[in-house]
Amino acid sequence: MDMKVLLISALLGFVSHVRSKTDSNKCISANAKTCGECIQIGPQCAWCKDPGFKPSRCDDRDSLEKAGCTALGIENPRGTMTIDKNKPVTNRTIDGGQNLRPDEITQIQPQKLTLNLRSGESQKFTLKFKRAEDYPIDLYFLMDLSDSMRSNLENVKNLGTELARAMQHITKDLRIGFGSFLEKLVMPFILNTPKYQKNPCFPNDCSAPFNYKNVLNLTDDGALFTQEVSKQKTSGNLDSPEAGFDAIMQAAVCTEVIGWRNVTRLLVFSTDAGFHFAGDGKLGGIVQPNDGKCHLENNMYTMSNYFDYPTISQLVDTLSDNNIQTIFAVTQQFRDLYQELSALIPKSAVGTLSTNSSNVIQLIIDAYNSLSSEVILENSKLPAGVSISYISHCKNGVSEKGENGRKCSNISIGDEVKFDIEITATGCPSKGKSETIRINPLGFSEKVEIVLNFICECECRKDGIPNSPECSGGHGTLECGVCRCNEGRLGRLCECSQDEFLTDDLDANCRMDNGTDICSNNGECVCGTCECKKRENPEEIYSGKFCECDNFSCDRSNSTLCGGHGRCECKKCICDANYKGSACECSLDTSNCLASNKQICNNQGTCECGECKCKDKYGGPTCEICLTCSGICNQHKDCLECRHFGMGTKKHTCQEDCRSFNITPVSTKEELPQPNGQTINICKERDVDDCWFFFTYTIKNDDDIDFLVASKKECPSGPDIIPIVAGVVAGIVLIGLALLLIWKLLMIIHDRREFAKFEKEKMNARWDTGDNPIYKSAVTTVVNPKYEGK
Repeated sequence: MDMKVLLISALLGFVSHVRSKTDSNKCISANAKTCGECIQIGPQCAWCKDPGFKPSRCDDRDSLEKAGCTALGIENPRGTMTIDKNKPVTNRTIDGGQNLRPDEITQIQPQKLTLNLRSGESQKFTLKFKRAEDYPIDLYFLMDLSDSMRSNLENVKNLGTELARAMQHITKDLRIGFGSFLEKLVMPFILNTPKYQKNPCFPNDCSAPFNYKNVLNLTDDGALFTQEVSKQKTSGNLDSPEAGFDAIMQAAVCTEVIGWRNVTRLLVFSTDAGFHFAGDGKLGGIVQPNDGKCHLENNMYTMSNYFDYPTISQLVDTLSDNNIQTIFAVTQQFRDLYQELSALIPKSAVGTLSTNSSNVIQLIIDAYNSLSSEVILENSKLPAGVSISYISHCKNGVSEKGENGRKCSNISIGDEVKFDIEITATGCPSKGKSETIRINPLGFSEKVEIVLNFICECECRKDGIPNSPECSGGHGTLECGVCRCNEGRLGRLCECSQDEFLTDDLDANCRMDNGTDICSNNGECVCGTCECKKRENPEEIYSGKFCECDNFSCDRSNSTLCGGHGRCECKKCICDANYKGSACECSLDTSNCLASNKQICNNQGTCECGECKCKDKYGGPTCEICLTCSGICNQHKDCLECRHFGMGTKKHTCQEDCRSFNITPVSTKEELPQPNGQTINICKERDVDDCWFFFTYTIKNDDDIDFLVASKKECPSGPDIIPIVAGVVAGIVLIGLALLLIWKLLMIIHDRREFAKFEKEKMNARWDTGDNPIYKSAVTTVVNPKYEGK
């Protein structure tokens, strides 16, 4: 028995596995018409180009082979990767290293690849990055020359030679440049009076206000840097924020003017104030958005009064596109502001500006070391449907995925790190045209160029036969086993011409009962005829003139189509013999309805679907139990009470009235027999002592009745006197206490009211303090008129 159950379970599991595999077959459900459409569904889909192949041509390779497709007839192109340029990274040291030009130094490998991508199939490669020692650096110092920066300007004058000397351990190839900025030359940023325009710091000596000027192009001459910076004087403006964003934008995009090389680019931004950004220009009537282009003439920014300040996002994109790493050297007061700005700009750092020149140099060196210790990969914009993922392999075996997979931290100069990069395409972007993307470490000019070719068609398309006779006499190209119709032709074999019918007329032939759904939404209208879709499960089929029928949408019983007792035709079950119902769930077999007396449902019901539907008052599987026969039970109650228990109303006439009763005693009601398909009636009655007793009876004929009586009765238990008495006493005591408390509360309230009344009357009392009008004093006072008080 166990082995049989095991085999059945295994069989059901196998069937379930096969069905789930079929249901998840996206190759078939997509209804691909051509080989190109098929291979774009996913890497698991292949196409059979064999002539006359009847099953679905688009399926997985194993299924196609099992269906009879030849090995040479299966088209299943795969993606490939080719490394076109793979120059190794440069191993170079400061002491004893080769004297290489910047374009001869390689820090990233490989440099160029070509990927042939198939939809859903990823291609992987490894990118190696090594920061070369003694790598050239271009450093452009951009300084706020408002009058409050006078002391800082003095420190910068000797910056050139000192910085070159301090960075000897980092690079021997250092170029340094200088630029300055102030504010837009419009109100309310500056005062437009001639006197102010000439010297805004009067009575102190200042230069005329300006927006941004490039003082010195990038040079390796430290003495020239000191000479040019020494000529600079501060200027003045009205508000605290400055036009630093204008200066950063021009310094970044004016590559040729500034002299930027394809090396490490550093921009040191020094100020003791905040910054204006996009929108602030409206205060001066400037509403034109910044165009992000170079507008330097004679090293001066000429469009400051025409273009608004740049947005932060413009700065982020511009600095990133030009591989410029920014160092904000600001006063302590504005450090937090620029720290928030730095968080938005990749590869940027913030330091506190000091009045000591050596501290300024150390700030730049520390910021540079901080920036160079982190490698962050960035890719250019990806074509639609293309995704990229990174896995980093950094120092000490640390690996990260997701966004953290783009970067490695705590990298020293000379350390080598690797990144596993995976590129995946979905569908066929750009209609099969090649696309080029680039990946580069932020702040570095070197890039990996990746050419993306998309596999959109099969190789067999090249072998197509134009105007093939198999395509309705030459109305299409036979390629990959199917017809690709010429323009103006339709149909599986291009048998229909669009010129012969109006499109609306063709569609009308595919609508059932003049409805709106074409082919019942289960197919396509081709040449006025419905071609039904194919299902993932090849056994499930749409059919009918309008694809309105199918063999899988019928009602189910016990989760089985047509209850397993019929077949599904056009959404209705055609039942086997002896079955009926919408899901063939109703059996016509009456063997289960036969009662013990060989009558169907004991003549007290009807047999429906193999089960008895009993009339009122009867129940049970075959209607042999009387559900409401309490009157019959009550009729025999008195006789049983007197015969078995010797009590009841017929106690004295028991022998005469109850002599036909055959009584068999049992101990308890549990020992009484249950119906179980027999004609046994169960009764429960109350005797004169208000106790329940139980019995069953079976009627053999009109005068002979067999009874089984349970000797043990169920009597109601008497009251428990002690809890009742205790409850009554407790109730009386609690009620008494409650009445006393209520009386006491009322007395307290009454006394307080009377006392308050007394106090009120006492306060309102008025006592008469006037003199008695009939009272006369007995004392007479006489005053001497001559008395002078002496």
